[in-house]
Amino acid sequence: MSTTESAIASAEAHSAHNYHPLPIVVASADGAWMTDVEGRRYLDMLAGYSALNFGHANRRLIDAAKAQLERVTLTSRAFHHDRFADFCTRLAELCGMEMVLPMNTGAEAVETAVKTARKWGYQVKGVPDGMAKIIVAANNFHGRTTTIVSFSTDAEARADFGPYTPGFEIVPFGDLTAMEAAMTENTVAVLLEPIQGEAGVLMPPAGYLAGVRELSRQRNVLFIADEIQSGLGRTGKTFACEHEGVVPDMYVLGKALGGGVVPVSAVVSSARILGVYRPGEHGSTFGGNPLACAVALEVIAMLRTGEFQQRATELGDHLHHELGVLAGGGAVETVRGRGLWAGLDIVPSHGTGREISERLMDRGVLVKDTHGSTIRIAPPLVISKEDLDWGLDQLRAVLAE
Repeated sequence: MSTTESAIASAEAHSAHNYHPLPIVVASADGAWMTDVEGRRYLDMLAGYSALNFGHANRRLIDAAKAQLERVTLTSRAFHHDRFADFCTRLAELCGMEMVLPMNTGAEAVETAVKTARKWGYQVKGVPDGMAKIIVAANNFHGRTTTIVSFSTDAEARADFGPYTPGFEIVPFGDLTAMEAAMTENTVAVLLEPIQGEAGVLMPPAGYLAGVRELSRQRNVLFIADEIQSGLGRTGKTFACEHEGVVPDMYVLGKALGGGVVPVSAVVSSARILGVYRPGEHGSTFGGNPLACAVALEVIAMLRTGEFQQRATELGDHLHHELGVLAGGGAVETVRGRGLWAGLDIVPSHGTGREISERLMDRGVLVKDTHGSTIRIAPPLVISKEDLDWGLDQLRAVLAE
């Protein structure tokens, strides 16, 4: 049994089978490349579902983490620490907002956004107690807590986890008419991914986000943008909403905010919305801890230069041009996406998404499938054009087999 086989067998024996990873065991990584326990190198074209926008072992982020590790890593929110105020201030400025509520994981941030919208609805909008409704889109992915899977339309994510949390209305993604029809006097928020990542990088129709923004403004409903995957440079803008000139009432952030070093998430909004909280009503022991703040502050500083957004725009244009050629070649049905983010629907006769992912792995390229026939491409924003082209060459070769 090889080192890889032994490690996978041990993991299968002693961990819950809630994931189906590709059969690779990573031992180290740098930039856009990963090396397995056998010494084989692979081009990372997934970037931890956008958590690694700035690449593996980014020197600025590692140095920031190391420096903070030597000072203090956790105080809990029982005490102030000297990185917290800067983190909240800089993140609020980056978002054009006023206040930050830090958490750890993306799902925690979504749960926080749901709680915030409900509390705002009762205290500010005047919705009767227990009657608040939040509108979400079909095919969404916002996490895997019991509340969040309650408004999922993915049977695999939902099955056997009931009873489900009430208070959500599901409408088709991209359908403004359905959105308007679903709004009532008890609607407190609309929660959307500007681009649906887990669903296969599904793009909304042009003008949809702007239409949701206008509808929500007219009906005194909060627009919550889940930018956990789409935000922080991935699409060529700091936030995907910017492509339509939209500023939501609330951003939900995660993944890349921690640079792939530590889990960091946050809800960012105005004082009139986040100001509904009082001490003791919501919290997290690790949320906003010194180590997380130190790393996130460096992420924010990197984003403020615009360098990574520009790379995602330029390399993204190249990526989509090359994938567009593939879409006319008989092996790819559809290509979607924006910036350095794409979803490809594979013609079934050429293999499932899983099979294509495994064949690419054999050629030294790592992507991941979703929903049967789709593969997602989302390399670190630091990837070179030469490496990106090499990865695309391997994709062409696999699709020609």
